[in-house]
Amino acid sequence: MTPEEYLNPQARPRRQAGAVVRRSGSGLASTADLRLLQNKGDGNWIHTDPWRVLRIQSEFVEGFGALAEIGPAISVFGGARTTRGTKEYLLAYEVGQRLAHEGYAVITGGGPGAMEAANAGARDAGGTSVGLGIELPFEQDINPYVDIAINFRYFFARKTCFVKYAQGFIILPGGVGTLDELFEAFCLVQTHKITAFPIVLIGSKYWTGLVDWLRERMVEDNFAADSDLALLNVVDTAEEAVALMTSFAKDSQELRARERQALLDRIVAECAAADVEPPPL
Repeated sequence: MTPEEYLNPQARPRRQAGAVVRRSGSGLASTADLRLLQNKGDGNWIHTDPWRVLRIQSEFVEGFGALAEIGPAISVFGGARTTRGTKEYLLAYEVGQRLAHEGYAVITGGGPGAMEAANAGARDAGGTSVGLGIELPFEQDINPYVDIAINFRYFFARKTCFVKYAQGFIILPGGVGTLDELFEAFCLVQTHKITAFPIVLIGSKYWTGLVDWLRERMVEDNFAADSDLALLNVVDTAEEAVALMTSFAKDSQELRARERQALLDRIVAECAAADVEPPPL
């Protein structure tokens, strides 16, 4: 590069590739159109990062489009290794059933175990049963009790859909994936990245040790506050879990109604003080 090119960026060699501008001789050897029309047949282009961006975008588009009109929903998480016929399986089934009776769609990871049970309960009760599957190295088909199924390649796109369309989370005993989903929701609510919604853990025997550790270590060492732990509700029955969801929804509706009425009253008062007619409300 000459001194003139360094001091004057406009004088540098320049090539634009879509939204990207390349200077200083770092031009492309060919154009996008040329590479698209060259059919070498090796298929390696589908593994490039730019193509992955389009795949990620398509997952969000498909997920948002499929779930936008399902109505009020609760995301239910639990272990894929939960065995059919066990107490935990029947508990998950009852959760799905009770949520459907209350008018909620049930969103799960779409797999076997507790996910299958919750989907089955929702479907048998006449509710909407949703499964958000994930591509894994080992086979994990969408369970047969799902009405709306979406398969994701990327965990982060899938987790966004779990959160975006849910009014609450119910967490049953499970493994690493269940913990990941629990702490994702916990962090988003605690940091006010999303509107607060209830997070309910079913099974005090399973979850109390974790909650105690959070209190005795994380809170005691000032890495969290007691108010953070108050976001987690530990219960033992499906009835208690669903009651918390419906109670929270009712309280939220009443709060929104009070806030709306307070806003209307303020508008009327300000218009009266200014001696003008209030707008149609």
